[in-house]
Formats: sequence, structure tokens, C-alpha cells
Amino acid sequence: MNVSSPDRLRTRLALLLRANAILLWAALVGCAGALATLLFRDGLTLLQALLFGRSGSFVDIATALPWQARLLMPCAGGLLAGCVLVLARRHAGGARADYMEVVAVGDGKVPVQLTLVNSVSSLLSIASGGSIGREGSMIQLAAMSASVIGRIARFNTERLRLLVACGAAAGIAAAYNAPIASAFFVTEIILGAITMNSLGPIMVAAVVANITMRRLPGYHPTYEMPAFAPIANLEVVWFVALGVLAGLIAPAFLVALQRTRGLFANSGLPLPLRLALGGLGVGAISIWVPQVWGNGYSVVNALLHQSWLWQAVLVVLVCKIAATLLTSGSGAIGGIFTPTLFVGAAVGHLFALVPQALTPETAAAPAAFVAVGMGALLAAATSAPLMAILMIFEMTLSYSLMLPLMLACVVAFGVARAVNGPSMYEITARRAADEQERERLRAIRMQELIRPADTVLPLDASIAQAAALFRQHPVKYVYLVDTAGRYRGVVALHDVAALYERDEASSRTCADIARPDALPVVTADMGLDDALRQFMRHFGERLPAVRSALDPELLGAVHKTDVLDAYVRLNRAPLGMQVEA
Repeated sequence: MNVSSPDRLRTRLALLLRANAILLWAALVGCAGALATLLFRDGLTLLQALLFGRSGSFVDIATALPWQARLLMPCAGGLLAGCVLVLARRHAGGARADYMEVVAVGDGKVPVQLTLVNSVSSLLSIASGGSIGREGSMIQLAAMSASVIGRIARFNTERLRLLVACGAAAGIAAAYNAPIASAFFVTEIILGAITMNSLGPIMVAAVVANITMRRLPGYHPTYEMPAFAPIANLEVVWFVALGVLAGLIAPAFLVALQRTRGLFANSGLPLPLRLALGGLGVGAISIWVPQVWGNGYSVVNALLHQSWLWQAVLVVLVCKIAATLLTSGSGAIGGIFTPTLFVGAAVGHLFALVPQALTPETAAAPAAFVAVGMGALLAAATSAPLMAILMIFEMTLSYSLMLPLMLACVVAFGVARAVNGPSMYEITARRAADEQERERLRAIRMQELIRPADTVLPLDASIAQAAALFRQHPVKYVYLVDTAGRYRGVVALHDVAALYERDEASSRTCADIARPDALPVVTADMGLDDALRQFMRHFGERLPAVRSALDPELLGAVHKTDVLDAYVRLNRAPLGMQVEA
């Protein structure tokens, strides 16, 4: 029976929709992620209005407050945020809340109640002047929305994790107006690999989120970038130097953050008091430097468009770093992505003084160094140079800035890796440690796996000695060595038993029943693959290990479980690469 053309068309359309259904779900997630981001932003605006009678720039709000309010407000906000966190942890039930872990190693289920309570705590910390980014909670809410949509649609675990990754990308795109960079943020940092199975849906979600945000009221770019003049060829050298500087500063900043968190955690104070103490520190700093309030958006925009005295920039930079360490280190919920951009902008502005002093006739404008400094420090701190390059490019839309930006980001990343600096995100550090372990396993030799052999006898030992060893150890073979310690074969348990059955044990020695080639031999310089092939020729648990084929000195035994464990760890899927469409 012939199938009509409309039927064939409908069949092909159904197959096409089924194959690309994940893209439609990703578009829905992009829209939901943008709405979740908008909800958090409007919640912050409302809380600002309730606390201060106005909303907008935190720096403007802090400047208008009396010093007493500037001192106490972050402290009170930290105390309330800590109380909310205690409530959240009491009802968490061991749930995994961080969207990165949910995507990389979890089941794709972002806990709704825990995420919402954490978001309220984050709102309290940020609205009261905490020096922390709002993007962390925005992305978390977008990822939670994606997880809820996927669970309603009854997605399996792999597709649910991919959908949560789409939600995270949507949150970043909505927060920073950088859809391409947000897609590469998720694939480069969270997934650890770029494949079209994951990049396609993630890109769709990011683009839809960005379009949705542009259509919603109150939209404006996060950073208002000026126009950048073309940069001369020799001028690029200065940006390379800026990359080196950023590659050194980023690890120092992250190490300081880790140590501050450790100090607060080891203080023995309850969580609400720790957050209150961190807020009190921020308030004390803000008495003299109100620019430390908030995530630094307004200050970065001022650095891009206004002339600053270098002394003022240096003071704000040092105080902002201290305030961020106090806020984030005390345990406040929020991101350090935006504060990192602030540090990069201030470092770039200060660095611009050098070429302006040495080569004023060809020096690029300070704004160019501010923008490149943001990207370079971000690349070094996140270990994601591609994402950093794309994010700054999407913000500036300046082709003249691309060459120095690319060089600075790559150099900063390389320097940070060379000094073994930590990463901003734990998932990146875990993936790096995992890769280092695999590199070590690739180079491993059996010398590292050799255990002492307890069942060894000289070649001229009696059968009675061999029988005694068999009674002490549950093995099938006893190793034999000559007077120089060289391996000369084995004595088998069944051969010894046969001699006792024939009453010939007393008149024989181990040399009489030695089996020189009964077992494959492992050498000290043998790799995992060769050792595994030797074990495939033998069904036992262990093999004798000798120094080399030419020098068969017995060193001990290698156990099959040790070889298999190393082999499995070497060949397991890297962290974060398990997400497929």
C-alpha cells in the first residue's frame, strides 16, 4: 500500500521533533531560567526598598547612610542570613544543593526547598551590603527551575542532568548578557568537555534566556562598555605583562579566600555569629570606603568611564578584597565571580599607569586595560580561559580588543597553572586532581605495586619447609630463589601433597619438583597494560615480581587487585564528562 505524501511528511516531521526534542526543552528551560533570574533581581530591589527606602547602586545607598547604619547593617543582615542557613541545613537531609555537583556527579535533582531557603539567605546578605556576587543564587535558581521541569517531564538521569546544565547556562546568560560565554562556562567548567550533544541544547537555553531578558522590563547591560580604539602591535606586549600579573594575583586571592574560610570555620562560633562577624568587618571598612558594599558593578562601570587617582583605586581594591574575604569567608551564600571581575578591573586600571608613564604616545586607554584585566583575572581564577575571552568579548563587542584579550587570558591561565594555583570552583579542582592522578597512573610501573613476598624458600629447602609454608599461608605456590636471590620458579601445593601421599617427601627437596615456567613473571619496569596481560595468562591473585628479564632477582609479589584498581582508576570517565543527550 502506498503512503501518501502528507503521511510521509507527518512521519518525517515526527521523527525530526523526536530527535530534537531536547532543543525544545532547552528553549523552555532558557525562558524559565531568565524568569527565575528576574525574580531574584526584583526580590533584591524590593528588599533594598524595604531596608533603605530606595533601590539601585549599593555604593550610592551606603554613601547616603550615616556611619552607624553603614557599620551595623551588614552585621544585622549577616546574622539574619546565618539564622536562615541554620534552618536550611536542619531540613536539608543530606541533599546535594550545588548545581555543579548535581550536573557533574549527581542525579540531576536540585532540591527545591533547600535552594529557595539558601536564596533567601543570599538575599539578606546581599541586600544588607555584603561584598558578594548575586550571580550564584541566580544561577542556582535557574538550575532548580530546569530540574523541576525535567522531573515533571520524567526525564531519565542523564537527560535531567543535561537539562540542569541548560538551566545553569540560562542563569549565567541572563545575569551577564553573555549567552555564548555562558554556554562555554557550563561545558568548560562543569562538564569539562565540549561536545555537540551537550553544547547544542546548552547554547539554545542560553540564547533563549538572553532574548527573554532583553524583552522583559528593566533590562540593561551589566557593564556599560566604552568604545575601544585600535591597539598597536607593540602595545600588545603590555597586555601580556598584565596577563602575567593577573596569573599571580588570582591564585593569591583564592588562597586568601580559602584561609579566611578556614579561620571562620575553626573559630567555633555558630554560623549566624560567623556571618554577623563577617558583616561587622564589612561595615567597619565601609565607614571609610563605602565602595565595598555590593558586588562592585557600579565601581567597575566608573573605572571604565571615569578618571581615578591611582591612590583611590588602590585603597578601594585592597578594601574590596578584604570585604569579599570577610563576607564569603564567613559562609555567606553568594558568588565570587563578580568580585573577581572587580579585582581584575582594578588591577587593570592600576597597571595602565605603567605604559602611560613609559610610552604615553602609544599607550592604550585605561578602559582597555580594565576590560582585559577583568578577563585575565577571571581566566586565571576559573581555569577557563575560553569562557573568559568570550565573556569579555560579548560585553565589549570590540574586535580591536580581541588580540590583547586572548593573549592576556591565556598567559594568565598558564601562569596560574604554573604556580599550581587553586581554582574558584571546587569541581574544577577535583577534575584537575583527577587528571593528575590519571597522568601518574599512566606512568606507573610495577615497582610501585610490589608487596613483600612471605612465601619464599631457597632452592634446596626441604619439602617439609614448603609444607609448613603452605599451612601458614592460603596460597597455591611457593617461590624459590637461589643463593643470589634470583627467582628460580615455584613449588606447587598439589606437587607437595602428591609427595606426601607417596611417602616420598622426606627424600626430596624443593629443587626436585621446582616448576621454572609455571607462572608468568612481572618485572619492576613493566607498565599497567603489560602487567594486566601477564595476569590474563594466570588465574591466581598474585605473580612474582623480579628486577628485570636479564636480572631475575626476586623483589616480591604483585597482586591482581592492585593492578585492576589502578587500571580502573586510569580508564574511568573523567569527572563531569558523563552528561550526554
